[in-house]
Amino acid sequence: MPDLPTIDLRSDTVTKPSPAMRAAMAEAEVGDDVYGEDPTVNRLERDAARITGKEAALFVPSGTMGNNIAIKMHTRHGDEILCESRSHVFDWELSMVGWFSGCLARPVAAEDGILTWRKIQPVLRTGSPHNAATTLICLENTHNMAGGTLYPLETIDEICAKAHARGVKVHMDGARVFNAAAALKIPVARIVREVDSVMFCLSKGLGAPVGSMVAGTAEAIAQARLYRKRLGGGMRQAGILAAAGLIALHESPAHLEQDHANARFLARALSDLPGIRIDPAAVRTNIVIFEISAPGVEAAEFVRQLQSHGVLAGTVPGERIRLVTHSNVSRADCERAAEVLAAAATRQSTQTVTA
Repeated sequence: MPDLPTIDLRSDTVTKPSPAMRAAMAEAEVGDDVYGEDPTVNRLERDAARITGKEAALFVPSGTMGNNIAIKMHTRHGDEILCESRSHVFDWELSMVGWFSGCLARPVAAEDGILTWRKIQPVLRTGSPHNAATTLICLENTHNMAGGTLYPLETIDEICAKAHARGVKVHMDGARVFNAAAALKIPVARIVREVDSVMFCLSKGLGAPVGSMVAGTAEAIAQARLYRKRLGGGMRQAGILAAAGLIALHESPAHLEQDHANARFLARALSDLPGIRIDPAAVRTNIVIFEISAPGVEAAEFVRQLQSHGVLAGTVPGERIRLVTHSNVSRADCERAAEVLAAAATRQSTQTVTA
C-alpha cells in the first residue's frame, strides 16, 4: 500500500497556488511596478482598497513588512505604541517596532487576545518631560496566538472613537481579517471601517503564494510606498505575483467557512481525548490551539509523534500545540488527522499512567 500523503496543519501559509492562480500568473500582464507601470499590481491595489473601503492600498511581499510600514507611517522615533502581549507585531517580527520605527512597544495582556478600551485607557501616555506619548494602537484580528479569536465590532469602534478623540491612530494587523469577516458574516470593509490602516495577507487563508496588502488613506499609502522601497520591497514585474493575489482576493473568501468548519471538527475531536485540554466552543475560525494536560508530556514530543504518522503540527509558547486548517486540507484529511491525534493522545495517556 502506498504511503498516505502528509497532512500539513502547521499553518495556512503552506498552501500551494491553485490551478487558476498558476494560469493567471502565466498569463499576467506586467510592467515595472516601481515606476507604477504594472497593470496587474495596479488592479490588485485598486481592488484591495475598494474591498477594505480605504482610499488606497499597497502590495508588499509579506505581512511583517506590511505591519511595520504601517507602524512607521503612523509614528515618529521615540513614540510608544500599544499592542496585545502575544501579538504578532510584538513577538514575531524581530523587534522591528524598535529597529525600524524607533518606537517602544507597550504590551497589554488580554486573556483572549482581544484588547478593550478598559484595558487600553490606563496605560495610554499623553507625553511629558518624563515619558513618551502613545501615538498608535495595534489590534490583531483574528488573533493568532489566542487561537483565531475575533474582535467584536463594537469593541473596534469604541477603541477607534476614543483613540481618535485623543489624537491616537489605530492600525489593524488583519493578516486573517477575511477569516474574521467569514466568521462574523459581515464585509471586511465594515470590520476595518474605523481603523486608520489595515494589513491583510494574501498568502494565508486566501491561498496566494506570496504577498500582503496595506490599505489606508491616499496620503499614508504614498508614504508607505517610500518605506516599501527603503525595505527593498520594490519588486519590479510583480504582476506575476499580483495575478495570484487577485484570484485569492476575489475567489478564496467563499471557501473560508469550510476551513472554519474543519477546525471546529478537529476541536470537537480533541475535546474527547485523554490528556488534552481545549474548549471547542472557543474555536471560531481556522486556528485550533490545545494543551497537553498529562504530566511530563512535552508538546514538542507530541508533535514529533504526529509527524511520524503523517500529520504536521506546530508548537506555541506554553506547551501548547497549534493546528491551522486551510484550503489544501479536506474534511477527509481532518478525519485522518483526528485518528492520528487520538492514537497519539492515547499512547501518551497510557505511558503516563504506567510511569
